[in-house]
Amino acid sequence: MKTISAVVEHYIKKKPFLQSALAQGIINLTSLSRIVKPEIEEELGKEVRNGAIVMALKRLSDDLEFRATHKIVKVLKNIGEITVRSNLSDYTFLSSETILAKQAKLLEEVHKNQDIFYTSSRGVNEINIVVSNSLDKTVEELFKNERCTQKAENLSSVTVKLPAENVSVPGIYYFIFQRLAWEGIVLYEVISTTNEFTILVNDEQVDVAFKTIKDLKTL
Repeated sequence: MKTISAVVEHYIKKKPFLQSALAQGIINLTSLSRIVKPEIEEELGKEVRNGAIVMALKRLSDDLEFRATHKIVKVLKNIGEITVRSNLSDYTFLSSETILAKQAKLLEEVHKNQDIFYTSSRGVNEINIVVSNSLDKTVEELFKNERCTQKAENLSSVTVKLPAENVSVPGIYYFIFQRLAWEGIVLYEVISTTNEFTILVNDEQVDVAFKTIKDLKTL
């Protein structure tokens, strides 16, 4: 038999932004109960009092707050170095039999100057390359016979060092990217390793992106 608490929890978990807002205690539970009441009653097949929904939401928000505070927030408070790089270009090429050889030649150029930013990721059908814009001519010459589907300029990167326990706590990336989304930040690329991730954003948004991530340490 379905209970009010179970149905309310199922409803909230289908709405990540609502779930996070509940965890932070920034939603009026009485108002929310009136909004969700029709769906809860439909799921249960009977009338439900607003007070019962409010109590279910209160128990759920307390539980969500506990989990966020003692797991995700604990990890985020230990965020390490945050590095910002500017003047970047982002290229997307279709995969081909020759493109890896071109990348090898590009890496030779990158190794000649340690101040050059370079990162790359490979999907099933695409290869993405992010480099300092001082290498734009080199990239365009080396890859002139490859099919470039997109190039974005005037970008900056924010690289974040995460504590090792980030791999054992669910929701870390969601929590971070949710904050960035709330600030209206558009992510051109997200590139990650085990304990580090890099986001690529427009130059105009890099200061807000940096502050948003930095502020996570003070939650």
